[in-house]
Amino acid sequence: MNKQRVLFLCTHNSARSQMAEGFLRSLAGDRFEVASAGTEATRVHPLAIRAMAHAGIDVSAHTSKIVDELVEQSWDYVITVCDAANEACPVFPRKSSRLHWSFEDPSQATGNDDQRLEVFRRVRDQIKRRTVEWIRTQ
Repeated sequence: MNKQRVLFLCTHNSARSQMAEGFLRSLAGDRFEVASAGTEATRVHPLAIRAMAHAGIDVSAHTSKIVDELVEQSWDYVITVCDAANEACPVFPRKSSRLHWSFEDPSQATGNDDQRLEVFRRVRDQIKRRTVEWIRTQ
C-alpha cells in the first residue's frame, strides 16, 4: 500500500508543525508518510518537546527544516498550521491538496515556564483534535 504523503508547514517549524507531524506519525504512521517544515528554519522549541512528551510522543529528535528543500517533492497534502505560513506558502509544482488549519503560536506565550507550557499544551490538544478529525475523513 502506498502511503499518502503529508507535509505540515508553519513559519519556524519549531512548534505547531512539529506537533502535528508527531501526532500524525503516532496516530496513523502506518497510513501516512509525514514531514514538517517552515518558511524559515529555526529549532524545535523545548516547550513543544515537553508538551508532546506529556502526551506520550517523543519529538526530541525532530529537526527544523526549511520548506524550500521539500517543495520539489510530491505531497498528497500540504497543511499549513499558521496564518503567516498560509500566506507565504510557496507554490508546489506537483499536484497536492492544500489545507489550512489556523492555530495560535504558542512560542509567543508570555509568563513563567509553567504558564508558557500551559499554552503549548492547549495548542497541542487543539492540534491533536484536528488531526484525529482529519484522519477519520481519510
